[in-house]
Amino acid sequence: MSRACPLCDASETRDFAEALGRRYLRCEHCGLTFLDPTQLPSRDLEGEVYGHHQNDPADPRYRAFLDRLVAPLAVHLKPGMVGLDFGCGPGPTISVMLAERGIEVVDYDPLYRPTAGALERRYDFITCTEVVEHLHAPGRELAVIDRLLKPGAWLGIMTEIQDDDAAFKTWWYLRDPTHVAFYRRETMAWIADHFGWQATFPSRTVALFHKPDDPAHNP
Repeated sequence: MSRACPLCDASETRDFAEALGRRYLRCEHCGLTFLDPTQLPSRDLEGEVYGHHQNDPADPRYRAFLDRLVAPLAVHLKPGMVGLDFGCGPGPTISVMLAERGIEVVDYDPLYRPTAGALERRYDFITCTEVVEHLHAPGRELAVIDRLLKPGAWLGIMTEIQDDDAAFKTWWYLRDPTHVAFYRRETMAWIADHFGWQATFPSRTVALFHKPDDPAHNP
C-alpha cells in the first residue's frame, strides 16, 4: 500500500513513531503526521467509537467547547448567511448555537446526517470541529470543502495541533483509534497556501481560513 501523504500526496514520508500498537508516518512536505495506511480503522470500528460520543446541544460544557471556534468565526458572519457543519456528528450543536444568532446552518455527517443535497450547493461558511483528524483522505475531503465554499466564504477548523514530537507517544489524542491524521501549524499553513486561502489562528486549536472573493486567487 502507498505511503504517500494523504493530504498533499507527496512521496517524501518517513517512519515517525510507534504508539499503542500503531505506526505513524510524517510527511516531509506538509508536516502531516498520519497513521500507517495499512492500519486505518474499519467503518465498523469508527461507528462503534463514534457511538460513545456524548454530543448534546443542551450541555453547557459542550457548547463552551465549540464556542472556541464559533466565537471567532461569528465575528465574520451576519444574519442571512447559510453555512454547513461538515461532520456534525450524532448531536449537531453548532447549528443550534448559530441559529440563536439568526444564522442558518445545514447539518451534514456521512454517518449520522447524510443530508440530501448538502454537498451539492455552496456556502457562506463551513465548520469542521474535531473532524479533520478522522479523515482517511484529508486532501480529497478538503478539496470537496473548497468546492463548497463561495468566493469570500470562511472555513473554521478545530483540532488538536501536533506540536510536541517528544510527547507524541503519550499524547492523549492518540487514545482514540479513529484519530488518524494530525496537523502541525505548518500543515495548516500548507493547506492555506495550497487552496489559496488566507489563514488566521485565533487560538492554538482553531484555524480560520478565508477564501478570497476573487476566484483568480485560487489554484
